[in-house]
Order: sequence, then structure tokens, then C-alpha cells
Amino acid sequence: MPARTSSPIPSALEQLGSLTDPLTSSDLVDLRCFLILVTDPRDARGLRYPALALLCAAVSAVLTGARSLIAIGEWITDAPQHVLGVLGFAIDPLTGLRPVPHAATVRRLLQRVDGDALDAAISAYLQARTLPPLAPGQA
Repeated sequence: MPARTSSPIPSALEQLGSLTDPLTSSDLVDLRCFLILVTDPRDARGLRYPALALLCAAVSAVLTGARSLIAIGEWITDAPQHVLGVLGFAIDPLTGLRPVPHAATVRRLLQRVDGDALDAAISAYLQARTLPPLAPGQA
């Protein structure tokens, strides 16, 4: 029998369903509804990427297996244009493409964001995705 992991991440991922089933657009929209409650700690001047898009991308990267800030940055860089659109990244009017943030941008946001608020938002999202328990005799 293999040893049990002490990390809560695998048990939280099990609540999302099969790891082979892709997340749908509606799943990501639901995630955005929870992450929008996390306050952006950055100064409003010079913001190129919305905090909501960056947080959605970071959480999506972790849910697909990213385990470090470097892996999160690589996932965002490799994400297809349509995925970036669903996550909330805007199209550059000059190029017609959705530019991706530098990994340092994501890292700085994740370092400054209120960890308790982010934890509460993700926990609420996972709780909302959990099926309610069946009443006795409903099996």
C-alpha cells in the first residue's frame, strides 16, 4: 500500500472530478466569480493585466499540475489564445493577439495578494463544486 501524501492539494483536486476531463468555459466563469472577490494589491497606475485574469491563469495552471511559480509562468506562456480569452486577457488591438504576462508579473502579484482572501475564494469555489450529500434513501 503506497504512503499517503500530506498535501491537501490532491484531495482538493479530487473534488473537481476526473483529471482527464477538461474544464469547461462555464467552470472557469464560475472560478472568476469567486476570484473577483480577491483585492488587487497593486497600484492602479500602469496596470497592463487585470488581477482577475492573472489569478485565474495561476489557479488554472495549478489545477492542471503546475507546482512552482516557474511552472505557472510556463503554463500561461504556453496557453492557447482562446484559453487566454476565457481567462480574461484582452486582445492587443495592434497585433490581434492576447499578450501573456511575464512570469515576474505573475510572481509579484502572487507574492502581494492576500493569501487568506485567495484561500477563501478557492475554498468557496471548491465547496460550490462539491455535490450536496444525499439524504438517506436517495442512493
